[in-house]
Amino acid sequence: MSVSAEAAANTILILDFGSQVTQLIARRVREAHVYCEVVPFHAAKAALERLHPKAIILSGGPASVTEGGSPELPGDVLEAGVPVLGICYGQQAMVKALGGQVSPGRTREFGRAEVKVTAPCRLFDGVWTDGAQHLVWMSHGDRVDSLPDGFEVVARSDGAPFAFIADEARGFYGVQFHPEVVHTPDGRALIENFVLRVAGASPVWSMASFRETKIAEIRAQVGTGKVICGLSGGVDSAVAAVLIHEAIGEQLTCVFVDHGLMRLHEAEQVVTLFRDHYNIPLVHVDAEAMFLSGLAGVTDPEAKRKFIGKAFIDLFEAEAKKIGGAKFLAQGTLYPDVIESVSFIGGPSVTIKSHHNVGGLPERMDMALVEPLRELFKDEVRALGRELGLPEVFVGRHPFPGPGLGIRIPGEVTKEACDILRLADAIYLEEIRAAGLYDAIWQAFAVLLPVRTVGVMGDGRTYDRVCALRAVTSVDGMTADIYPFEPAFLSRVATRIVNEVRGINRVVYDYTSKPPGTIEWE
Repeated sequence: MSVSAEAAANTILILDFGSQVTQLIARRVREAHVYCEVVPFHAAKAALERLHPKAIILSGGPASVTEGGSPELPGDVLEAGVPVLGICYGQQAMVKALGGQVSPGRTREFGRAEVKVTAPCRLFDGVWTDGAQHLVWMSHGDRVDSLPDGFEVVARSDGAPFAFIADEARGFYGVQFHPEVVHTPDGRALIENFVLRVAGASPVWSMASFRETKIAEIRAQVGTGKVICGLSGGVDSAVAAVLIHEAIGEQLTCVFVDHGLMRLHEAEQVVTLFRDHYNIPLVHVDAEAMFLSGLAGVTDPEAKRKFIGKAFIDLFEAEAKKIGGAKFLAQGTLYPDVIESVSFIGGPSVTIKSHHNVGGLPERMDMALVEPLRELFKDEVRALGRELGLPEVFVGRHPFPGPGLGIRIPGEVTKEACDILRLADAIYLEEIRAAGLYDAIWQAFAVLLPVRTVGVMGDGRTYDRVCALRAVTSVDGMTADIYPFEPAFLSRVATRIVNEVRGINRVVYDYTSKPPGTIEWE
């Protein structure tokens, strides 16, 4: 990625060992207004030669340092003469590379834990004090048993006696916990201390500079070529489209595929915004019949996602031929989409589920991909949207998946089910807005379950569908907690849905956090 000379001179290199939350480290570095790049651990040498980083951060990972064939820390990293921070697996890999000992833990630590500060450390300046105890988030089975020369323990936990280690002379630090996740309250400050105080990087990177960089990159990639951008109705594709339009103007044509799986009145809102507000060329494809016929009889979640993804791409290719000469397909792919589907930059992270704009692509495409938001999280995309001047009604709206209601109807997706769910979902969101809770919730939606239950209305028996309500709080979509509605609110919503939506006679609330669940049901 091209950046200003000033930002490039303050780069932090993050080596990925396959953690599901590696990009959260990058997010923390960016919050300190410092530029960073994430590369796979095995590409460290080339990255060091290219970037000349101010410091290096080693991510966690799913492997065990104690097992043969596990990723090893390249020697170039420790010989680069810059500060190094190892997180979880990164700590263990660094310790092993420097002659220390790592072994399987006698007890595993997953979740919240407390560490006690046992010695001063530059990363603690203004954050932690000697003797104090602090909450952190652990996720490890192995642990450090003996330290390399030069290191000392500066904080420990019951399950990890070497929870935080430091070699101040060389600027090497290792933490067994994960400071990058929101569940470590002081993690952001610890990483900021490493980046700004220890590494001495200058805070010169911003969303405005990201905008400028991406515009230059899009122009360089596209040249004089034509681009078609798929609009889904959500903030991601909207921000991607406006950013690309700013870069290449009339070379962009947006294609909005109305697959019949949108929320109530959403299709009309998308068309109005892009045709009337931004005057961006827009092709509106009414493909409801095609999508619903293709989904008939399909119940497996992955099969539904794969079909929807492939159908999107097929339609884009068909529209590209009509437009004539389009060589690029733009998408609003975000990092959480990528990391749940396939490793961001080739590392060994584990696939959780396929996303329509990642896993559904055919092996042989006629167009190259333009994905300007691929490194960002949802809150960062919203910040970029505001930077671009998008209306708050689009920037602030809750996330909506590309497959739409297709993955909020477990089991077979039908026109009747979509219509029932659309109305129930609209009532739910209307009540959330009326209660002033919309902006306090990361994502809220209704799910129509493939379950029928007996009910009674008036003096008659009913046998209708069950509607599940979901609402979560989050910062980046990688982890999420349920929103604690008051019982009176849920009772009011349930009453309205049962009374106003024919086909539903029971409403339940989903109390599952992420993990272990995902935010969407499928």
